[in-house]
Amino acid sequence: MIPIMSSGPLSTPAPVTLPVHTIPGSYGLPLLGPIADRLDYFWFQKPENFFTKRMEKHKSTVFRTNVPPCFPFVGSVNPNVVAVLDVKSFSHLFDMEIVEKANVLVGDFMPSVVYTGDMRVCAYLDTSEPKHAQIKNFSLDILKRSSKTWVPTLLKELDTMFTTFEADLSKSKEASLLPALQKFLFNFFSLTLLGADPSVSPEIANSGYIFLDSWLAIQLAPTVSIGVLQPLEEILVHSFAYPFFLVKGNYEKLVQFVKNEAKEVLNRAQTEFQLTEQEAIHNLLFILGFNAFGGFTIFLPTLLGNLGDEKNAGMQEKLRKEVRDRVGVNPENLSFESVKEMELVQSFVYETLRLSPPVPSQYARARKDFKLSSHDSVYEIKKGELLCGYQPLVMKDPKVFDEPEKFLLERFTKEKGEELLNYLFWSNGPQTGRPTESNKQCSAKDIVTLTASLIVAYIFQKYDSVSFSSGSLRSVKKAS
Repeated sequence: MIPIMSSGPLSTPAPVTLPVHTIPGSYGLPLLGPIADRLDYFWFQKPENFFTKRMEKHKSTVFRTNVPPCFPFVGSVNPNVVAVLDVKSFSHLFDMEIVEKANVLVGDFMPSVVYTGDMRVCAYLDTSEPKHAQIKNFSLDILKRSSKTWVPTLLKELDTMFTTFEADLSKSKEASLLPALQKFLFNFFSLTLLGADPSVSPEIANSGYIFLDSWLAIQLAPTVSIGVLQPLEEILVHSFAYPFFLVKGNYEKLVQFVKNEAKEVLNRAQTEFQLTEQEAIHNLLFILGFNAFGGFTIFLPTLLGNLGDEKNAGMQEKLRKEVRDRVGVNPENLSFESVKEMELVQSFVYETLRLSPPVPSQYARARKDFKLSSHDSVYEIKKGELLCGYQPLVMKDPKVFDEPEKFLLERFTKEKGEELLNYLFWSNGPQTGRPTESNKQCSAKDIVTLTASLIVAYIFQKYDSVSFSSGSLRSVKKAS
């Protein structure tokens, strides 16, 4: 185990002098190397095994490789990256003095700006760009103001979702999670982040979440696996960028929904943060669709799946006891402050994020030449080189986490657990970091973990036990 840092930049070099090594690995022959790596990544090995095999081959957590997408059909994308797969080297991705984040949200590939109103939204801006500070501060302000209604709105929408689940269970042996979950997320985030009620428009109320889902899927298709039979997925999904016109009509309906129903938030964006109406609308839709809806669509099924995982037997009993000892079974007792007192519940959320971060890959481009340190070596990085960290593997760094492959409910409890939060990455920075206009850390970092904790607490107020499996709710036993 390495010493735990309690403060200071995680990328600060250790006082011990480490040897300078040449970065191992290569990009292979032009065209053929990237295509071979792409096929390994999506088809023959899958992402985690792709990085693991290369890490073992080079006997290094830092090496050169290619990541998809790649030419010949996906524009002028350069797939060459320096992979950084241990906690120490990975932490350099968040030091804004040595890296920059312009247009590298999903690597060198950037979806066309036509998907976001012909403008680069905040996620694609570097911190050095003046517009970044305006939009980041706007997003932080939205979260601050929404905190007043966040919990009661969450509980109301959870009641609606679980009523749907129980009705489905009364008719069949299981209730599918995703449709009701995505509708819950769309309604909840529209109400809290936009101050907009989807029910004013029957079409938005019924299909808004589908519009967001398709908008996300189309623009990110070249970078993700969707489970289509190979080689069809490589031919039809990963070989080219899809045109915006496929989702243009539905996106324009979402734009109109925000324009009509989020007037207060839009007015504040213009008067207090000097954004244009169009800048506010498209950044709001990106925050709503990509960050909030998209992130939780990936995160919550994993969170609920861990609750019902037979490998984690006995966990529900411990969580239920902590919840009821703290707040009983009355939902009115749930609050941000009350879940902060639930050490096991929060540790459960953190451990889920450690093993299954919603955004698996993080990227940054070298702002200047610098020396990058891993646990045992130093490497020279040249200005302009793209760094890639695969978080599910980084978060299994055996020099930081004991039994890194295991889900340990108590991992982030007590003093040692609090110190480990310095090394928990899922939000474009460490869990102990603070989102500001000068960094790229997720504005909602803290409210995400508190919201997940509230959902877990809600479940164990309402039910003695639940069973989740393969994307479905199998059974519930109501609180006795």
